[in-house]
Order: sequence, then structure tokens, then C-alpha cells
Amino acid sequence: QPPARTGDTMTETHEMEALTEALSIIDRALGEMLHRELVSTNEVADLLLDIRSLVASEAAVLVQS
Repeated sequence: QPPARTGDTMTETHEMEALTEALSIIDRALGEMLHRELVSTNEVADLLLDIRSLVASEAAVLVQS
């Protein structure tokens, strides 16, 4: 395994924060949706778009690194 570079830890920290935020979004939405009988397709689409936006921004940061 090659030695760690200075940017590695920062990138890993940023990745972990993005994953934690994505999981938080999912958990919050699931908590709200589990108590309901029906969930609209718009609500599901909004959730997926929120997660996609977060992942896309993280990917852009990684490409720049």
C-alpha cells in the first residue's frame, strides 16, 4: 500500500461526511414514510433527487482532487 498523501485524509473525511449526510436524508425520509399508507411518486422522486444531488457533488469534488 502506498504511503498516504496529505490530501488523502481530507478526501476521506469529505467522503465520510457526504455518506453520513446521505444516510441521514434516507433515514429521515424513511422515518416519515413508514408511518403512512401511501407515498406519492413526487415525494419519492424528491428523495432520490436529493440523494443524487449529494452524490453528484461528492463525485465532482473527487474528480477535482
